[in-house]
Amino acid sequence: MESSTTIKKMLNGNKIVVPSYQRAYSWDTDPKKENSNKQVNVFLRDLEEYNISSAKTAYYFGHFLFEEKSVEDFAVVDGQQRLTTIVIFLSALFARLKALRPLTEQEETSRESMLRVRSTYHFETVSYDRQLFKEYVIDQERTDNRGLKTTSAKRIVAAFDFFTRVLAEKDEAYLVKMLATVSSATCSTHPVKDESEAIQMFIFQNNRGKKPSNLELLKAQFMFTVHLQGGDEKDELINVIKERFESIYKSISSIESKFKEDDVLGYTAQVYFNSLAESTPLERVNKKLAGSNPIGFIKAFTLSLYTSFQHLTTFYTEDEPRHHEIHSLITLGGFSLVIPFIIKAYSFRLPVEDICQLCVSLESVVLRSRIIGTKAVLTSRLSDVYAKFKQDNPPIQPTIQPIVKQVDFLKTTTDWWFAYWNNTELENALQGWLHPSTAKFLLWKYENHLASNGKRGYALARFDAIESPELEHIAPQTPPKGEPVAAGYPLYDDDFRNKYIDCLGNYLLLSKSHNCSAGNKPFQDKRASYTHSAQQREIQTLSEKAGIWSKELIKSRKETIIKFIMETL
Repeated sequence: MESSTTIKKMLNGNKIVVPSYQRAYSWDTDPKKENSNKQVNVFLRDLEEYNISSAKTAYYFGHFLFEEKSVEDFAVVDGQQRLTTIVIFLSALFARLKALRPLTEQEETSRESMLRVRSTYHFETVSYDRQLFKEYVIDQERTDNRGLKTTSAKRIVAAFDFFTRVLAEKDEAYLVKMLATVSSATCSTHPVKDESEAIQMFIFQNNRGKKPSNLELLKAQFMFTVHLQGGDEKDELINVIKERFESIYKSISSIESKFKEDDVLGYTAQVYFNSLAESTPLERVNKKLAGSNPIGFIKAFTLSLYTSFQHLTTFYTEDEPRHHEIHSLITLGGFSLVIPFIIKAYSFRLPVEDICQLCVSLESVVLRSRIIGTKAVLTSRLSDVYAKFKQDNPPIQPTIQPIVKQVDFLKTTTDWWFAYWNNTELENALQGWLHPSTAKFLLWKYENHLASNGKRGYALARFDAIESPELEHIAPQTPPKGEPVAAGYPLYDDDFRNKYIDCLGNYLLLSKSHNCSAGNKPFQDKRASYTHSAQQREIQTLSEKAGIWSKELIKSRKETIIKFIMETL
């Protein structure tokens, strides 16, 4: 492989693979906005701007770093996102050109040189997306994009579909010119036979410009340290690291929409070092690598990373659909505090019933913190009980009861250091305006309470069962400009504006379509549409006699909802 080459020459005759211990496809697409700043959109826009310019030099695709496995077999170490997108684009381009007319002999040769010749694919992505990539992108035998298991697979399909849609509107001249631009675009390559050199170069060149994630840098640092200090067990440990990161990246591709991978690195550090105060995991890890036993630390920490991602995959993909308590905590979000507890609970192999109870307890204190909005740090009030939540005598399982007890203490104590989240503070905070996301969450809870009549044994509705949930103000927040307030509402004086419009009594959880149709209509029109949920029907019942949405009804409903929250939260 030449150091200065073109895309066509780089792909021609070679087999380039993204090893599975590397990150899967991570570039995003906005299918609705071609001028979006998503990476795939920018990729196409840059090519189009080049083609309409008067540039005399070839388009430049940047630098690619490879580990050379054999003369024609390479593993891409850096540049896999660009290279994956180039291949996806070329495949969509050839498909569109072929739909217009038969490919010329030169075009067919180019397609075979850059995509596939007979059974040889010149580029292959990570193993768990490989078959999808071949069937959907290169061979285009598969057209069904449902049932994709990984986020990276969804991104691959989205990129190919985006290019296909855009190119479908282009004429032959555009396609031919674009093919020439991409195939003759220049790039620089650096294939190295020594894996440690490739890793060292990856670390060096990614300290400039846009940096990779901390997790990627950590993987590279671990592998480089093992190459230097691994001794007789170097090869075995390198394979262990690769296998663990292959599993980690599979997990990331399945659940990365839930959190950032570097957050999980932080959670793992909090679990490994048994402290919620861990806030700079890379610094902590680097100190351990500079210590007396870096190899032992690498073994232990990569195992901890691996298990953290495994447990979170179980938490999100297996247990969340089956257990309402887990779904509820995940719906609430804001996991910087609770996830280390959850990872520990799974590591200790606690029964799922205990994990559900832990979720309920942690949800209540996180939700209180969000409602009350104090600047006091909740983490420091739970740090001691977190540190004591450990497995001293395996296989005896730790108990979650000290955590539950501490949360219950925070709900009732008047001790100034801990009293920021007690019942008095909560009840005061529930009287007025609430952040829309918090109000929607509380009303969802209240809806389940009403729907089940407060009785156990009834299936509880999931939050995502509501299509695009929005917060409705029953008495409109802002009447139409220059128009009188619609009928059925109190006078919009200062008292009403300050005390009644923004409060739980006047909030209602609706789907987006229902909310849009309700708007600023008279109350009787709104009331007639309130038939789809228990709390909508409750409003119908409350206002049946009065026929208007009065201050008294808003106050009464607010008190009812607050009573429910105080009894359950």
